[in-house]
Amino acid sequence: MGETKGHAVVQAYILIQTEVGKAAAVAAEIAGSPGVISAEDVTGPYDVIVRAEAENVDQLGKMVVARIQNVEGITRTLTCPVVHL
Repeated sequence: MGETKGHAVVQAYILIQTEVGKAAAVAAEIAGSPGVISAEDVTGPYDVIVRAEAENVDQLGKMVVARIQNVEGITRTLTCPVVHL
């Protein structure tokens, strides 16, 4: 887990599949969301990859469900929390 201003944070990569032709718009809309570090449209099995952080796993889950999954054009998400082994 990372640390920001003395608080432990959970970071994750969120892999997103979109409707055809929507990747750039989805990435642009998500990029402005609180907790989002970066949002890039990419090629391959996923269309957008987001790096995000939250104070804990619950807040991360709420961010994905309440904000990211509600963006128009998204068909599926996969959240991959970062671990430090």
